[in-house]
Amino acid sequence: MKRNLSLLALTGTLALGGFVGYGLNERSTAQTAQAALTPVTLATPAAATTYDNGRARTEAEANTVQVVKQRQNGLVYISVTEGADNSAEAQMRQRLQDQFGLPGGGNDSNLQPATGTGSGFFVNAAGDIITNNHVVEGATDITIRLHGSKKTYKAKVVGRAPDFDLALIRAEGLPAGAIQPIPLGDSTKLDVGLKAIAMGAPFGLDFSVSEGIISSLERTVPVGTKGVQQQVIQTDAAINPGNSGGPLINSSGELIGVNTQIYSVGSINGTGQSAGVGFAIPVNTVTKLLPQLQAAGGKVVQTPTLGIQFTDLSALTDEDRQTAKLPAAGALLQRVYPNSPAAAAGLKGGTDNGLSLKTPGQASEAVSTDGDIITAIDGQTITEGEDLRRFVLGKRIGDSIKLTVQRDGKKRDVTVKLQAFTLPANQ
Repeated sequence: MKRNLSLLALTGTLALGGFVGYGLNERSTAQTAQAALTPVTLATPAAATTYDNGRARTEAEANTVQVVKQRQNGLVYISVTEGADNSAEAQMRQRLQDQFGLPGGGNDSNLQPATGTGSGFFVNAAGDIITNNHVVEGATDITIRLHGSKKTYKAKVVGRAPDFDLALIRAEGLPAGAIQPIPLGDSTKLDVGLKAIAMGAPFGLDFSVSEGIISSLERTVPVGTKGVQQQVIQTDAAINPGNSGGPLINSSGELIGVNTQIYSVGSINGTGQSAGVGFAIPVNTVTKLLPQLQAAGGKVVQTPTLGIQFTDLSALTDEDRQTAKLPAAGALLQRVYPNSPAAAAGLKGGTDNGLSLKTPGQASEAVSTDGDIITAIDGQTITEGEDLRRFVLGKRIGDSIKLTVQRDGKKRDVTVKLQAFTLPANQ
């Protein structure tokens, strides 16, 4: 049987090289996928310490139990409904499917409300709840449930940060004492090999806990609507659809990350399953964005954009770079959009007919070679094109950055004031 390797990111399709993205929250108009439950025989620990009236537990087990008991009431289960598509286009598609017996005839999901589930957690005593943006984006109705309760509460979006796949929601009418925030840790103090505990509701299985370790702190994957490669925490703690937005916790009971994506091999009912490689947004990203999300007033937290198209020189072959007399790394500007921050700073895109350059393993494409080349940002050398996108994304609107730019073989520094900028339609 052919095995498909894919990346699960909670909404739609996300490209990562040869990997395909799917939604962890598994929005659907059909029944929830049922995973097969296989009995597991537990081995007796080699070295155990006696706790709680004679029950034998290792020190590691006792720590996990304690952390889970301390933080379980900070977990939130999220259900969303996304409005049906009753547009003329969707209705015409439905009629054609009915008439010609096309797949989906009589049951076009676009004409029905889509539902989905995800996870979240209290982040402060005010009742603010952090989750993934893709869990609540487009939702017309959001309800939450607390651990150990069947009662539902209406919730509303306080702010969304789509470019970081984070959102802040707040529930109405929570009883006194129900809000038990999970304290925020510090992702700069993490080490590979430390314990990682994931909590959430995979496949709708309320309050599921999995444990693993931090597998890597050097991983970057596309995150958010812009698909910018961002630093993430890799863990082998089992994460599956429904874990989206849930907390990743350390052995001190502190939040270290927000579960967001997984690599998967194979599928059940068309949904990719965990292969032991999961990714979480670092807690320091949450800490940085929290004030902006709280002040968003239900709107989107915008991020700055330079307003350029560029070719990543590090992706070109040595032969092509030598032929075009280009440096080994940098962002070669192909286009600078009018009225953009880059245009206001005087940056210049390519104007020549270009050469037929190629990146390894890909088809040739025409690349203009006479545009400005950005080689450094605030004194930091660009080793790959993603450095530029990642650096700009980490700034706020109104900030200024200094770009080191090469033009006609000469270098100069250019100051750019960052603003929100939307690319023209059909670009």
